[in-house]
Amino acid sequence: MNRNSAAIRTELPQLVTPLPGPKARSIIDRDHAVLSPSYTRDYPLVIDHGEGALVTDVDGNRFLDLNAGIAVVATGHCHPRVVEAIRRQAERFIHMSGTDFYYAELVELAEKLVSLAPGSNSKRVYFGNSGAEAIEAAIKLARYHTGRDKFIAFFGGFHGRTMGALSLTGSKTVQRKGFAPLPGGVTHIPYAYCYRCAYQQRPDTCNVECVKVLEDQYFKSVLPAEEVAAVFFEPVQGEGGYVVPPPKFFDELREVCRRHGILLVADEVQSGMGRTGRMFACEHFGVEPDIMAIAKGIASGLPLSATVAKTQYMQWTPGAHASTFGGNPVSIAAAMATIELLEDELVEHAALVGEHMKTRMIEWT
Repeated sequence: MNRNSAAIRTELPQLVTPLPGPKARSIIDRDHAVLSPSYTRDYPLVIDHGEGALVTDVDGNRFLDLNAGIAVVATGHCHPRVVEAIRRQAERFIHMSGTDFYYAELVELAEKLVSLAPGSNSKRVYFGNSGAEAIEAAIKLARYHTGRDKFIAFFGGFHGRTMGALSLTGSKTVQRKGFAPLPGGVTHIPYAYCYRCAYQQRPDTCNVECVKVLEDQYFKSVLPAEEVAAVFFEPVQGEGGYVVPPPKFFDELREVCRRHGILLVADEVQSGMGRTGRMFACEHFGVEPDIMAIAKGIASGLPLSATVAKTQYMQWTPGAHASTFGGNPVSIAAAMATIELLEDELVEHAALVGEHMKTRMIEWT
C-alpha cells in the first residue's frame, strides 16, 4: 500500500448486544415518529462512527461495511486525507455559489474530471449535488442540444427518483407507483443481459439483437429515430443485478446512435469512481459517452455530482440550468482528495481484489 494510506486497522466486526441494541431501538422509535416512511431501512443499524471499512453503532457493535455507505465512501469512512481536506477548506470558506461567482477549486475539479473522462474530445462540467440531479441535467442538456423530446432507457436501469430521472428508471415498480403521470417520451427496452437474454440468444451466436431491435422494430413501428434525443444507460447495471454487457453491445449501440444523431448518455453514478477497477466503467468497453453523470463516490460521502459532456453539446446559455449548492467548495475539496487517493492506489487495488474474488468464485462453480 502507498505510504500515504491510512494505517491498517486490526479490529474485527463484533457484536456486544442483541440487534438492535437498546440505544439503537430508542433512536429507531424516535425516527419512525418524525421521519418520512419512504426511506428503505432493511437493517436496524444506527451508526455512531466509522473508520475505513468498519462502522460502529450507538451500542458499540462493530460491522464491516460491504456497502461502502451505499456505494458512496469510495475511500472508506473518514479517510484522514479526506477529513483534512474538508477541514482546511471549511476554515477558508464553506459556501460561495458557483452559479454566480468564481472560485479556483471549482475550476480545478472540473479540469481534473475532464482529464479523467473517457475519450479525447474536449469536455465541460456542470456540478450538482446528487446522482438524480446529474441525470436531470443530462436530460435537459440532451433536449436543449438536439431539440428532440424522446429518450430510450433500459429495463433494470436505475437513474434516480426525481421526476425526470424516475421516468428513465426501470428498476422497481415501488419507485414509480403513485407518481403518474411521469414525464413522457421514454421507451424502455431490454438490456444486454446475456445470462437471461430477452431474445433467447447465446453469447457465442448472438447478433446483438438487444441493439438491432431498435432499427429493426422500434424505429420502424413506434419510435421515430429523428425524435430521440438520447439513450441513457448504466455501463454496469446496479439495481438491475450488476449486469455486465458484452463489449460488442456498446460498439453496436454507439454506431446506431451515430447514424441517427442520438446522444449516448452514461450513468456512472454507481459504477464510476474506481469501483470496477477503472476510474469509470465505460473504460472497460472502450466507449466515450457524449454525456456522463457522476456522483456517489466522487466526494467520499459529501453531496456532489457532475455532469460531464463533450464541449460541442454543453453549449447552453447562462441561466439555462444551475444549482445553488452544486459544486460546494467543501465538497469540492473532498472530491479532490478522493480522486488523489483513487489515483494513488485505490483503483488499482479494486482491480486486484476484484480479480481475486472473481477467480475464487469461479472455483466454487
